[in-house]
Amino acid sequence: MSRSGKRSAGLLLYRKRDGALEVFLVHPGGPFWAKKDAGAWTIPKGEIGENEGALAAARREMAEETGFSPEGRFIELPHIRQKAGKLVIAWAVEGDCDPAQLRSNLFPMEWPPRSGRTADFPEVDRGEWFSLGKAREKILEAQQPLLDALEGLV
Repeated sequence: MSRSGKRSAGLLLYRKRDGALEVFLVHPGGPFWAKKDAGAWTIPKGEIGENEGALAAARREMAEETGFSPEGRFIELPHIRQKAGKLVIAWAVEGDCDPAQLRSNLFPMEWPPRSGRTADFPEVDRGEWFSLGKAREKILEAQQPLLDALEGLV
């Protein structure tokens, strides 16, 4: 178990375009992330449920956060630990999707803070394909090793 007791699982979707490797990243939804860009993007991921396998959780999270359900060979990547101590287990899978078709689930949050009002926000507000170089600028710093591992595999 991770130091924080939390474990997440996710998928790093990749494709090859004109001989170059591209990865699909998502931008977190909600007011906290609204004006953040560089260093804010992530792979689609989420907590592993009780009695749920990590790969099953990764596939479920991808479907919930994006509406996409890639099929293919899932390649386990080295585990990473995010700043708060959460352990992230990820797989790379080759596939394609149209970011314009992204459909995310919603989460409730008190907004504005201390207002007593609750609003629903998308867990992910957009997704985009990035070259590895651009992805390294966009992705959370703790997740950069996933890009390095993918590059070493493909």
